[in-house]
Amino acid sequence: MADRLIRGITVDGFVQVCAVECTGMVERARQIHGTLPLATAALGRTLAACSMMGSMLKSDEGSLTIQVRGGGPLGAITAVADAQGNTRGYLQNPAVSLPLRPDGKLDVGGGVGREGLLTVIKDIGAGEPFSGKVQLRSGEIAEDIAGYYAESEQIPTVCALGVLVDRDQSVKAAGGYLVQLLPGASDALIDRLEQSFQTLPSLTSLLSQGLDIQQVMERALEGLGFEVLSSQPVAYECKCSREKVERALLSMGKQELEQLIAAGEPAHVTCQFCDAEYVFEVEELKKLLEKAKGV
Repeated sequence: MADRLIRGITVDGFVQVCAVECTGMVERARQIHGTLPLATAALGRTLAACSMMGSMLKSDEGSLTIQVRGGGPLGAITAVADAQGNTRGYLQNPAVSLPLRPDGKLDVGGGVGREGLLTVIKDIGAGEPFSGKVQLRSGEIAEDIAGYYAESEQIPTVCALGVLVDRDQSVKAAGGYLVQLLPGASDALIDRLEQSFQTLPSLTSLLSQGLDIQQVMERALEGLGFEVLSSQPVAYECKCSREKVERALLSMGKQELEQLIAAGEPAHVTCQFCDAEYVFEVEELKKLLEKAKGV
């Protein structure tokens, strides 16, 4: 199934939903970064969360960044999404492997670590970006995202994120959902939602059974009249370009450029998000230095 993000609401107006099916997105990230299953799961969950949160920005030109620094062996994880839910991301140590948890699942919390921060940066193109930081709760990502909404935005949120890795290490299923209570929700509705999500099978098991993301949410909110308000394709999408890399080199300053030129060899710059390599010959570096001097 093609990757898709949906947004919707229950007919009573008290529950809003954002959900994404992103198997292709996470598989693309795995191929780019050569991640082993633990890193695939950790990065994939972060990408799914970032895709949904980015799509909830109020500016079409906005972007949202999630940074997870938990002190674990996977190192820092970074994901960036645009307002359409397209994402890109990377993590420091893609080849980390840990023993499975007692329940047989990947130990994402152990790989990410639990002694650190989750940072969310929202940039809507109007002045300084908004940045919110919360302490990690488990390192499993979903619980940490729910904690961010509770602490930074005071929105009661149910978050589920999942990545199912196949035997050949490819991504069999990946996705996530954010279910948020709006003002005026009754205690009875809250109890009903809690019971529903406690008995709901895992997201990846439902997706791997052939349900699409809309069917998953209809099942989760059965009896509440879930209505889809929007549906759109999403993908792993890097926005790097040679022009952007040139600007990055210029921002290094004259001294750094002079050192690159003095080395007498082409400069190789690799994008962290997609591993694309940009090569700048010495003569090109000299032209950039002239630009830097003219600033």
